[in-house]
Amino acid sequence: MRLHDFILKHMEQILAAWVTYARRIDTPMPTMDAKGLRNHAQFILETVARDMRRTQTEQQQIAKSEGRGPDIDGDSPADTHARTRLVAGFSMDQMVSEYRALRSSVLRLWMAENAFDETHRIDDMIRFNEAIDQALVESIRTYGQAVESTRKTVLGVLGHDLRSPLGAVMMASDLLRESVHLSDRERRLATQISTSVRRADSMVNDLLDLARVNLGTGLPVNRQPCELNGLCASVVEELRTGFPAVQLVLHANENVSGQFDPLRMEQVFTNLIANAIRHGDAQQPIHVTLKRDGHRTLFSVQNRGELIPAQIMPHLFNPEGRYSSYASGEKGSSSGLGLGLFIAAQIVEGHDGSIEVQSTPDQGTIFTVLLPNA
Repeated sequence: MRLHDFILKHMEQILAAWVTYARRIDTPMPTMDAKGLRNHAQFILETVARDMRRTQTEQQQIAKSEGRGPDIDGDSPADTHARTRLVAGFSMDQMVSEYRALRSSVLRLWMAENAFDETHRIDDMIRFNEAIDQALVESIRTYGQAVESTRKTVLGVLGHDLRSPLGAVMMASDLLRESVHLSDRERRLATQISTSVRRADSMVNDLLDLARVNLGTGLPVNRQPCELNGLCASVVEELRTGFPAVQLVLHANENVSGQFDPLRMEQVFTNLIANAIRHGDAQQPIHVTLKRDGHRTLFSVQNRGELIPAQIMPHLFNPEGRYSSYASGEKGSSSGLGLGLFIAAQIVEGHDGSIEVQSTPDQGTIFTVLLPNA
């Protein structure tokens, strides 16, 4: 008996083996019933059997072996299976292991029949493996896309929902600081709460911006006539209050104005200066410079301390690279960089500008933003 005929004739037996294996997989979600465990498995097998029945050229066989199977209009059974397994709590590895078990059980049952045509034995096994591999590729692709979509959505919802409680804490801390009945110790605690919640609020804003970029909407940049000196001085003063032990030196002696988004530029100033505070030598001053440079505006932040390793440079403005398994074990100046710098780079790009980094023993670490004045 040809393998595709065997699959259709012994469907129930094969599905029973599928369910037995799937039931052994431990997931964080409640155990599924037999109907849930075999969801779409029958359709996957029927698709495999139909594919095996079709005449296939050598070129088509090569294409399938390279993961370039024929396109299918709409979702395939393998696509739908991947989504339902994700919702059921299966990991990608567990879903892949299902296909491995399915492959094994079908071939084992078929060979146990001892009724197959020797002439077509090898060809049937090759065609079956190709069809299963094609279904597996579709499931992996769809599972990955579903995970990424879920991650982006959760990131956006989380950032949005955190703003309300943070706003309440911020308002309460400000009211406490204004009270005339506080002791010096209580006033210091209220100030610390206010500083910390503002830092948390800044992180949430960065998360929301990252979510916007991930979801494809991009960062909105609303340019308008704007003077940057006051914005930069305000950010420096706020950070001085939050980090009194850090020496921030502002160099901004000339008026710098142009078409900028004031709120977004404030983010750039905050993220780059805060980054220097976090990773610089607390005993050395941090120099913040804002000036005109010909037809451009130049903003730079220089700090001393541990230098940024050369191998980290390509990942500085890429949060995915920064939070990869490679970067997760990094310490010192190379750790934690990424999200704030990514947001700053996106804003600068939205202003048609560029951002550069130098990290040398002579000059320390310098982040330089160059923006057109128009």
